[in-house]
Amino acid sequence: MSGDNHRVDADTTHPALPEPPPHAAPEPPPHTVPEPPPHAVYGPYRPPPPPPLFRRLLPPLGALAGVAAAFAYVGTVDPNEPGHYPVCPLLQYTGLYCPGCGGLRSAHAFIHGDFATALGANAMAVAGYAVFAVLIVVWLVKAVRGVPLRITLTPLQLWLAGGVWAVFSVVRNLPFGSALAP
Repeated sequence: MSGDNHRVDADTTHPALPEPPPHAAPEPPPHTVPEPPPHAVYGPYRPPPPPPLFRRLLPPLGALAGVAAAFAYVGTVDPNEPGHYPVCPLLQYTGLYCPGCGGLRSAHAFIHGDFATALGANAMAVAGYAVFAVLIVVWLVKAVRGVPLRITLTPLQLWLAGGVWAVFSVVRNLPFGSALAP
């Protein structure tokens, strides 16, 4: 065989598959019976039972333990003595009181039962202690009942809280608001 080249055409050895016509609609599935709603097969939906009581109480008790540990530390280490806590950078560099200035002194006085001094050091912090106490009680009661705690604040409520916080921050830095300064 002297130089005979046998060429094999791809078209003759592998016939092409028929192509679907353009814009052909897919074939409808065979007749199917619609599935019944889940409650028809399994009965009405019942939520799963709540976890055991000790598991429901872990989050609120954990939060309470963390706050109690922080208060115990502040009650033990006096913030009125210099060197125990860092200095507020806003107060150090600008001379202005931030909303948190005096919070540690307020917590220390609150723990020791000196509520007048606690209010004088940071009244907003004392209000925060009261809000926390109410929230932790509500959270514990809901946990015992097996109901999740949901706190939903409207935008108006958030704006009001931010406004009170801002007014407190400004007024405590003005001469007539010196009673709110630590």
